[in-house]
Amino acid sequence: MNKELIINAAPSGVEIALLENKKLVELHHEKTDASFAVGDLYLGKVKKLIPGLNAAFVDVGFEKDAFLHYTDLSPYAKSLLKFTQQCIADKSASVFDFSTFEIEPEIIKTGKVNEVLSGKPNILVQILKEPIAAKGPRLSCEISLPGRFVVITPFNEVVAVSKKIHSSDERKRLQKIVEAIKPKGFGVIVRTAAEAKNTAELHEDLLNLVNTWKLIQQNLKNAVAPSKILSEQDKTTSILRDLLSEDFNKVITNDRNIYNDTVSYIQKIAPDKQDIVAHYHNGIPIFDQYGITKQVKSSFGKTVNLPSGAYLIIEHTEALHVIDVNSGYKSVSNNQEENAMETNLEAAEEIARQLRLRDIGGIIVVDFIDMKLPENKRKIQEAMDRFMFPDRAKHAVLPISKFGLMQITRQRMRPEMNINTSEICPSCNGSGKVTSTLLLEDEISKRLHYLVTHQHKNLTIYVHPIVYSHLTKGLFSIAWKWKRKNKTKIKVRANSDYHFTEFHFFDTNEEEIKF
Repeated sequence: MNKELIINAAPSGVEIALLENKKLVELHHEKTDASFAVGDLYLGKVKKLIPGLNAAFVDVGFEKDAFLHYTDLSPYAKSLLKFTQQCIADKSASVFDFSTFEIEPEIIKTGKVNEVLSGKPNILVQILKEPIAAKGPRLSCEISLPGRFVVITPFNEVVAVSKKIHSSDERKRLQKIVEAIKPKGFGVIVRTAAEAKNTAELHEDLLNLVNTWKLIQQNLKNAVAPSKILSEQDKTTSILRDLLSEDFNKVITNDRNIYNDTVSYIQKIAPDKQDIVAHYHNGIPIFDQYGITKQVKSSFGKTVNLPSGAYLIIEHTEALHVIDVNSGYKSVSNNQEENAMETNLEAAEEIARQLRLRDIGGIIVVDFIDMKLPENKRKIQEAMDRFMFPDRAKHAVLPISKFGLMQITRQRMRPEMNINTSEICPSCNGSGKVTSTLLLEDEISKRLHYLVTHQHKNLTIYVHPIVYSHLTKGLFSIAWKWKRKNKTKIKVRANSDYHFTEFHFFDTNEEEIKF
């Protein structure tokens, strides 16, 4: 698979687009003043203990107190509390030797939050979920620091290897290496990317993370709650860290500083791939140059059109997201079951992409086109599992119910990406909005080709006068290119009664062709 990362730097922040085989699958926006991102570490002050919820509200500097449930305290919460107080009170010039830190007994799974956080102490916490809607951040005391090959978890000695490494011999090899090089007081999770890596590479990654932990100790000295102790790496670096692989072959940015930082980072983690980074300085906006703007316009909004003419309706409620699959104007055969199966397969692939692209989390209910055969329902579930496999967020897909509904759960860590794809309508001087004109030409061309392939000749297309002038402008106009491509007579006519994006096809008898 061909993967490209396109980075657009602007005064308001950085936009990051991930393309797979030229198709937009992830879009991230990192604001200049962003805070409370997943992975950030804060020194928080416990404000309220809620025994009924078995949780605490913690002040980390956000307008609303953050939420910390007992199940997110970590078995080593007492050790974390002791460590936090020891670092704050440390007056020495250098940080204390963490290998000498005495680990406290683990807390029990069925315990009460007021037993652990009595006295409302200051505590080091990590952002588990960003603020969403009216909710503050969700916190965790299970501190983890991710690297390229390993993740370290302080206060325990456990070594675990990713289950995605299927070879038992390779898993044993990695476990032995890490157990031999691991510092005292740290647990280590070996990531999938560590497969086939040597001891030196793992050791370097581990030492970098231990140095990060020392920086946390240093930042905690004399710290006053609430305050940020350590920021997660910026999204560009974290995406590279998580996604960089053999098929990741291009990183392009329009910012010289990001370019230099990215080259420096790749030189450290994959020196042989530093040539994939390029600095873009053409006059055309970088997202326009690589077709991302157009894909954004076509991919966001309530309605998402599919190549076959089918379309999705995506709606959000307080409790869940609902996706409705609707058949289009094309049919692969006269068999209704086969048509439903083909449309559902196409929709499943686009739904998996939409979940990643919009970062939709929580419960998603999909209303597929009804199918009678159980075998076809099973195939759709297997296809959805396959399409969602590259998704980094934790997810689960349930079989299609007897009502034709599929339930999907997807980890919610950040607010849903929501982009307004409407633009000011020039025909009404800004009093209303229409869907993007960027796609109008493609939609007319697509339907025209469909009619020609179904034996329709000598067609007339009626459009708004402004669209007419655009389609017929110049000697080799768009209308002329359509005639040449489809090898048939095509007339374009203006109708001032049409709204800006309205168009209709008529045959030689001036009868409208319905879709």
